[in-house]
Amino acid sequence: MVEWITSDKPVAYDLAVTEMEARANAIARGEAGEAVWLLEHPPLYTAGTSAEPKDLKDPDRFPVFQTRRGGQYTYHGPGQRVAYVMLDLSKRGRDVRRYVEQLEAWVIAALAEFNVQGEIREGRVGVWVTRPEKAPLPDGSPREDKIAAIGVRMRKWVSFHGISINVEPDLSHFDGIVPCGIEGHGVTSLVDLGLPVTMNDLDVALKRTFDGALGGRRSDNQR
Repeated sequence: MVEWITSDKPVAYDLAVTEMEARANAIARGEAGEAVWLLEHPPLYTAGTSAEPKDLKDPDRFPVFQTRRGGQYTYHGPGQRVAYVMLDLSKRGRDVRRYVEQLEAWVIAALAEFNVQGEIREGRVGVWVTRPEKAPLPDGSPREDKIAAIGVRMRKWVSFHGISINVEPDLSHFDGIVPCGIEGHGVTSLVDLGLPVTMNDLDVALKRTFDGALGGRRSDNQR
């Protein structure tokens, strides 16, 4: 049974990390069940274990948090759905690469609920959408925008951190970083793509597609 927890108000990043790590430790000890925590954060930047200082272009714009998840710089803020995924991989095959692929498949399946074709690109983390209506890149290739980020960490084969999907954040807030260290491409959201999707709409899609990608029954808990 996977518990789904939804926070209605923005959650401070350091508090979220503390609670997430506590839950992951409890799962590892067999004292708690698996969980997915849906939330939003106040505007902030996070630096993963591969973050390059040069990719933080505006360090004074928002608080910057060092985090031990994989990846580089990301932005979190209102209008972006963050899903912290705490699963016991010791019971799910102990395959981190496969787990990341499952998260990618989950995001893509949820986006497909809104007729958005999310795609994976070799050498570029996250989920991308092609923007044929925009001018192509200098080399003539189509422009692609990032719509979702993925960053995970493991402790005793329990996962934490997870995914973030842009519903309707202020996209200018991404200007303070090079998102995930990738230059030459932009960032988009469901609303930026012209879709009147709400956070609740996305939550429904995430819950509906979770089992197909990662498996497990569901219980819901509102905070």
